[in-house]
Amino acid sequence: MPTVAPLDLEGHVVGVAFLKDVPFFAGAAGTIHRLDQGHKTTEAHDGLLSLAYDEASDTLLTGGEDGKVMRISADGTATPVAETARKWISEVAAGPQGAVAYAYGKTTFVRLADGTTREFPEERTVEGIAFAPKGLRIAVARYNGVSLHWVAMTGQPIDLEWKGAHTGVTFSPDGRFVVTTMQENALHGWKLDAKPGAETRHMRMTGYPAKVKSLSWSAKGKWLASSGAPAAIVWPFQGKDGPMGKAPLELGTRGNTMVTTVACHPAEDIVAIGYEDGMILAARFADSKEVLLRRPGKGAVTAMAWNRSGRQLAFGSAAGDCGVVDIAG
Repeated sequence: MPTVAPLDLEGHVVGVAFLKDVPFFAGAAGTIHRLDQGHKTTEAHDGLLSLAYDEASDTLLTGGEDGKVMRISADGTATPVAETARKWISEVAAGPQGAVAYAYGKTTFVRLADGTTREFPEERTVEGIAFAPKGLRIAVARYNGVSLHWVAMTGQPIDLEWKGAHTGVTFSPDGRFVVTTMQENALHGWKLDAKPGAETRHMRMTGYPAKVKSLSWSAKGKWLASSGAPAAIVWPFQGKDGPMGKAPLELGTRGNTMVTTVACHPAEDIVAIGYEDGMILAARFADSKEVLLRRPGKGAVTAMAWNRSGRQLAFGSAAGDCGVVDIAG
């Protein structure tokens, strides 16, 4: 059994991350906790709603009920990125070249490294934002689909249409696919390099008993792991048509206990699986072999993140139950 360093916080944990190998835990009240030679805190927001890890700068981006977007560095310093009065910053995303995206209401804003801010209005409320892995391009999830915007160019966005409420969005690491979580119990995907009108353009990933709230791409982008079932549902994206016509892997099946969070290992084809009862397993794609990382605890697992070496896993729960699992231990 790996060793677990526990941390008991008050309230829901929105997100976790490692900065310079220091584990950070972001609470819904707006306090950022870190385990750096002891338990230390940063008061970042009056109510925290969203969090994203910026790999390029090894910092965190956070959005709050106070209308602020903050950048949190490894020593806990909080620096304002943007601020707007009386708006809830429900989505944040980190992009290339120091770009930061955030949204409230029906508008996405992209702030560039030189301080310039561009606005991208939608007809419906913005539910999710993701930067493409290459080029300054964003995908915005909304009702009835996704808008693709080139940040530096003026012009109409590309509309990826599919009826229904799209609640989150992600690009595949190679930029070939866009996948959304939906209000219904399904994922929807589009193949971006398909010819217009080609049958492979749409990808329906259905059969979930619950809403999918957590997605994670494998290290090389060949697999997409998801929550929303009593197992981690892992879709194959190796082929040119993604998962179409292929069955997903079902890893870590546990009766009727639902998977709430997934986090793929940074180097190996392994996924950490967090459940509604606080348990965490790791499972290998190749042979479905499982390792228990944490026994059931308080609250559903709401966030997980690996450190860069893949030797430690930070986690947080809906009840403020947090910690770091040392795999090497």
